[in-house]
Order: sequence, then structure tokens, then C-alpha cells
Amino acid sequence: MRGSCLCGTVRYEAKRLAGPIVHCHCQTCRKAHSAAFTSTARADRADFRWTAGDEARGAFESTPGKLRHFCTRCGTHLVAEWVAQPQVILRVATLDDDPGARPSAHIWLSHEVPWLEYTADVPSFTEALPPKA
Repeated sequence: MRGSCLCGTVRYEAKRLAGPIVHCHCQTCRKAHSAAFTSTARADRADFRWTAGDEARGAFESTPGKLRHFCTRCGTHLVAEWVAQPQVILRVATLDDDPGARPSAHIWLSHEVPWLEYTADVPSFTEALPPKA
């Protein structure tokens, strides 16, 4: 599977996922991604490699021992890692290929934002909101 940032400068490959896709609601993920949650999945370090953009890749230690890697040009957060663990944590939305798996859980709901709704009452559109009449 290939993945990349918004501007395409930083790219990576992962041979396979090493765990389920989950939607993480923790406060650091919410802040890092400016979203109510982020979809993540682990990949073994042996199955992961950066393929382009080393000069534009930055990292931020959001928690002691945890690095969040991002593109310094467009700001896309791509991967996180606990430096002492054998896996990296992919930001699934940065994959350019279908990982062949679907989300299996929401985690860190103790940090969930109060305004997030999972109801059929919230309209859905295949693209942008329709223009107001």
C-alpha cells in the first residue's frame, strides 16, 4: 500500500496492516488532525518505509516517546510511532490504496467531542453541500 501527504512530497509504503483500523478520539489525535477523530492502523516497522520527501518530513513529540511525522510543506500528518515499539501507526486517510480492511472500533471515547452526532438526522451528500436556493 502506498501513502502520501496532500502535496505529494512525502510518501511511504506499507506491505500490510498489522492490526485493525480504529477511529481514535483521543485529544492529541483530535488536535493534531483538526478533526473529531482520526482513523489509524498499525504496520510492522519491517513492513514500512519512507519512499520520498525526507527533506520535507518533520516530527513532533506529542507525548514523551511518541513522535508524530508530518509534511512540513502541506502539514499532513502521516504516521505516528512510539519509538520503543515494533510498529508504526499509519493515518489511514493518507493511504492512496485501499487497505482491504474496514474500521472495527472507536477508541478513546472518553475524549469524544460533545457535538459529534451519529444519527440519521444529519444529512449526507456525495459531494459538497448543495447551493442555497
